[in-house]
Amino acid sequence: MASFGRYGSQSYAPSAPSLPEEQSYGSGIPPPPATANSYAHQPHSHGHGIGYGQDCSYERSGFSPGTHPDVIRSFQMADSDRSGFIDENELQQALSSGYQRFSLGTIRLLMFLFKNPNEHFRIGPKEFAALWGCLGQWRAIFERFDKDRSGKISLTELRDALYSIGYVIPQPVLQLLISKYDNGGGQRDELNFDSFLECGMIVKGLTEKFKEKDPRYAGTATLSYDTFMSMVIPFIVSYN
Repeated sequence: MASFGRYGSQSYAPSAPSLPEEQSYGSGIPPPPATANSYAHQPHSHGHGIGYGQDCSYERSGFSPGTHPDVIRSFQMADSDRSGFIDENELQQALSSGYQRFSLGTIRLLMFLFKNPNEHFRIGPKEFAALWGCLGQWRAIFERFDKDRSGKISLTELRDALYSIGYVIPQPVLQLLISKYDNGGGQRDELNFDSFLECGMIVKGLTEKFKEKDPRYAGTATLSYDTFMSMVIPFIVSYN
């Protein structure tokens, strides 16, 4: 197994974390539907993703052989113009059939992270399959730390969930993250899956960008102002 230094294990798709040890899904099982890398911690590696069943008849649709039929069905139902691509509104519809209804902000973040660089905010079959598998892994982590099955996790549970996949987040940063989802009265200190997913993908996405500038995985990097802005701004403007 390759070592990835102080950033934790490498994942198979953009912003897809490794599953905790207690959670795994066997080959041929799609990600579950919705119910109701750090510099200090090195998590265990758990492989490179969720396996799918074997059905090569779908290869002509643009999906890789072995993609689970539920994934293909969700994509094709959302692809209303049969273009072979879906935009942000169609993605929101597709994910609502298998998970919960995500906010448009989260959908835009997913589009930004998973779209082909040559496409303008639309994704094809292979990107959609990778995105779907990524959501299954984030969902497994969320459910592991939603100990009271309330459909929400607290600030402490958010900290522990991120720690489980290799991110030791300072308390002030956690507070800043969770404050983004405040209800306006300063009372909200819990996240539903939609908000948790957005938090986790921002943390991991920015960490991956930082890793590119820290080849020795020392936890430090020297950045120019232009480089810093080009790293951070896309995560701010892409989904607001």
